[in-house]
This record gives sequence, structure tokens and C-alpha cells, in this order.
Amino acid sequence: MKKDIVNATLLWIVLSILGWILVLNWNIFPPALAREARIVDDAFNLLTVLAVPVFTFVVAILIYAAFRFRSPGGLEDGPPIQDTGRILTAWLVVTIALAGGILINPGFVGMSEVRGEGGADVVIGVTGQRWSWTISYPNGVDVTSYTGELVLPVDQRIQFDITSLDPDVIHSFWIPAFRIKKDAVPGRITQMFITPTETGTFAEDPNVRVQCAELCGQGHAQMSMKVRVVEQAEFDAYLDEILAEGG
Repeated sequence: MKKDIVNATLLWIVLSILGWILVLNWNIFPPALAREARIVDDAFNLLTVLAVPVFTFVVAILIYAAFRFRSPGGLEDGPPIQDTGRILTAWLVVTIALAGGILINPGFVGMSEVRGEGGADVVIGVTGQRWSWTISYPNGVDVTSYTGELVLPVDQRIQFDITSLDPDVIHSFWIPAFRIKKDAVPGRITQMFITPTETGTFAEDPNVRVQCAELCGQGHAQMSMKVRVVEQAEFDAYLDEILAEGG
């Protein structure tokens, strides 16, 4: 019995090491172009690293039991095993410890980092409707996804006040490269804070565009909008330009 435990444990360790090598060297994320996106990615990576030994423990036990205790056939079931409860107790303690640790970090700690402290540098309104977005800039000018783009200043904390026309349906405001998304609910305002970290025009990159992440009806796929991240001076010039044009 002790030999079986040692062998199963060694198999578990080997599978865990292979799993960690895989998850630590396989980047499944699109580019992270916001401070908050990196926080989300770090949390996901931490949860994945913690999940690997749990997954490989189950796999190791199944593989070892399938090969080590395989029946040649024609045998009767053996007597039931009376467990003392030590294994169940140990598993429960480990599970509670992992869950408690995850609740603290990246749970409470990660949420606090994403929310940040203090006010926003720029406040932008976002209104979803079937089947477009309307962006309300600080100068009072509205730009729609049919004719315009979402222009943001780099390295500035942006507060998005997100809503949906009332009456309408629920939409969801999402830019994949920023990771975070928020529902646009009719008659309510939800807030999202994002700090872009890289300038560029991303017209051809589906990961850096506004998308609706809520299946909202027939025109759901049309609810996209180009995103451009610029320096503060260029952002100010853009606001002056659209104000002069009357939106």
C-alpha cells in the first residue's frame, strides 16, 4: 500500500511539473493594453497555477488505479474499504485553505487593484442601443459607432458611465484588450475604470475594438466600434475638432 502511495505521488508530481511548464509558457491572452488588463491576466495565471496540482492529482489517481489495479476479469468484488476519514479531512482542509487564499488574493486584493483609488482623469458616457453605441465625450459631443470611433488618452484613468436606452435590452460594453466588461442596463448606470497604456490606431485588430458581449438580438454582431489611443494633447485636439464639427 505504501509503495502504491509513493508511486501515485511521484506520478502526481511529474504531471504537476509538466502542467506548470505548459501553463507558464503558453500565453493564451490577446495583448494587454491597459493597467487593469495586466491585473486580470495575473489573477487568471495565478488561479491556473493553483488549479494544475488539483487537476493532476485527480488524473494521477485515475491513471495509476487504471493500470495498477486493473482486474483480469472474472473476479468478484472485494470487501468494502473502511476509511478512517483522515484522507477526507486532509482534502477538506487543503480545499478550505486554497479557497480562503484565493478569496483574499486575487479576490479582494485584485478587485481593489482594479478599482483603484481616487477619481478619474476623464469621464466618458457610453449608451448602448439596438444596434449601436453612442459615446458622450466630456465636451458634450456625442459620437455613434456608425460614423465615429472611440478615442482615448493614454496613461489616463478613464471612467466609463455605461447605460442602455430605456426601453431597450441589456448590452455589454467590452474591449478585449482591456479585459473588463460591464453590462449596459436600461435605466441604470454602471461604471468601469480603464487606464490605457499604449497608443495606436487599432482599426484592424478585433481585440482592440468596442464589442457587445451580451447576445442582444438580431443586430448584435453590428455593435462594434473602432478604438484609437492617443497622447493627451492629441486627445484634446480631437475634442476641439468634433466640437467644431458639431459632433
